[in-house]
Amino acid sequence: MEQKFTEETVLWVKHHTPKLMTFAITRPENYRFTAGQFARLGFREGEGYIWRAYSIVSAEYAEELIFFAVLIEGGAMSAYLNRLQENDAILLDKVAQGFFIPQRFPDGRDLIMLSTGSGIAPFLSILQQPEIWQRFETLALAHCVSYNNDLIFNQQIDKLSKHPLVGEFVAKLRFIGMTTREYDDQHLHFRLPESLRNGTLSQAMNLPFEQTHSRFMICGNPNMVRDTFQALLDLGFTMHRNKLAGQIIMENGF
Repeated sequence: MEQKFTEETVLWVKHHTPKLMTFAITRPENYRFTAGQFARLGFREGEGYIWRAYSIVSAEYAEELIFFAVLIEGGAMSAYLNRLQENDAILLDKVAQGFFIPQRFPDGRDLIMLSTGSGIAPFLSILQQPEIWQRFETLALAHCVSYNNDLIFNQQIDKLSKHPLVGEFVAKLRFIGMTTREYDDQHLHFRLPESLRNGTLSQAMNLPFEQTHSRFMICGNPNMVRDTFQALLDLGFTMHRNKLAGQIIMENGF
């Protein structure tokens, strides 16, 4: 019986804070995914396996698969990842999964990506796809975290201007870093739902949120996703469904 997974090699590991890490693994030659999807990673435990889902940070065309993990105290997978080193082995499900992809929207002018914590991961992949920049007039990304040092991807986002495939479009990007427990004059200091209700996010992005033009993608912890979705509903936006076009798609961060 053919295995549903492959064993891959860890290429590098970087710990940004005690709780935040990124790492890369080898990519099987026939592994395909769409930016926004997630992979299932695992390891052997006794006679069984432990599997967890992680959104893919890499571009669809990248040679390696990069992941961003928030380590959870007491979590079996977090404990495994925390010990991870270059050349270690990790299991990869052969099939990428998920429907959190901007191509689901049949229309729209502005793509607004709302994230907390590890929920930024799928958006980092999406932002490396030239066709997304060509399709939308504006790409707006908000990343809401607790403290400034949790905003570990600001530099990577800045480097998009030099990206060989999307750099020419980077003027379309509006990126807003947000912190809720540390205050300065560089970031917004609201939770995402509050920033939608009081208009500060729209103002910071210099982008009006309108049913005709705005398309929202939400990814992060379940409470944020629920509350942000409700805030958008209260503003008159609707869930996008395959048979009934709307303005919102969402996914809980893993």
